[in-house]
Amino acid sequence: MQIFVEVRLDKKKQLPAGAASALAIELNTRLQRKFPDVEATVRMAGMDGFSVRNGTTADREAIEEILQETWESADDWFQP
Repeated sequence: MQIFVEVRLDKKKQLPAGAASALAIELNTRLQRKFPDVEATVRMAGMDGFSVRNGTTADREAIEEILQETWESADDWFQP
């Protein structure tokens, strides 16, 4: 069963150009190491948010941890 992940970033945040798409690429790369058929999207929205469809509670916790690691290591993979 395919897992769908959606990350919503508050559009009021001043993110560098290309940050959302770069995050989507990096997040998919990292998630697919553990969840081969995951599909993650990142979009700008009214407020920050995160959702997982078709995953267990354990999947959600693992995905949330990977998301946090990805976000915290942005200096390593994001080149504005």
